[in-house]
Amino acid sequence: MTVEEVLKKLAEMGTEQTKKTFMRHGAKEPIYGVRIGDMKKLVKEVKRDQQLARALYETGNHDAMYLAGLTVDSKSMTKEDLQAWVKKAYWYMLAEYTVASVAAESDHALELAREWIQSKEDTVATCGWNTYSNYLSITPDERLDLQEIKELLTLIKGTIHEERNRVRYTMNQFVISVGTYVLALHQEAQDVAANIGTVRVDMGETACKVPSATEYIKKVEERGKVGQKRKTCIC
Repeated sequence: MTVEEVLKKLAEMGTEQTKKTFMRHGAKEPIYGVRIGDMKKLVKEVKRDQQLARALYETGNHDAMYLAGLTVDSKSMTKEDLQAWVKKAYWYMLAEYTVASVAAESDHALELAREWIQSKEDTVATCGWNTYSNYLSITPDERLDLQEIKELLTLIKGTIHEERNRVRYTMNQFVISVGTYVLALHQEAQDVAANIGTVRVDMGETACKVPSATEYIKKVEERGKVGQKRKTCIC
């Protein structure tokens, strides 16, 4: 398939309702408004061609960029590739999901997560936190730097309520990820979740809410799922 052919298919799959929903959340033109579930129907066709996947991201079309993240080979992405991608990720769906998940499965996950978390650019910082969160979800505990994760929990405990809007959201998500996926630090995450309490984030003109880290971790614990890793964080 060519870029033009993929864009044509995406245009046919898009709906005005989905487009309006995404734009209320922060998406901008060009966008067709393709539901993620529908978009996944194209994955098998696109994933055979890595050059195509990369070209789709370069179009600047939201739907094409998200599809690129579902089809690109994360292990083939260089640090420079990922730096270029995060610069183009102009809203949270691309930064916190597309780029963060691809980066987490790349060979540069920790290096970039550590760098991006420190960024003064909101979307880059949020991408950094979610890259680390995703990395926790797919990496065995014995390969994790538990001391570093403890230090990040301490940082969140002391700064989350003064942080930038979406950064607060992804910091909260990090606490949830530690409590859910890192058995060795499950209790530490619970303690931090209880300490930070309600995290307030302006979600704009949407019905979205910030999940309670305490309640989320408790539900995972009740299901006996604490410490169970995912095969992939790309979805």
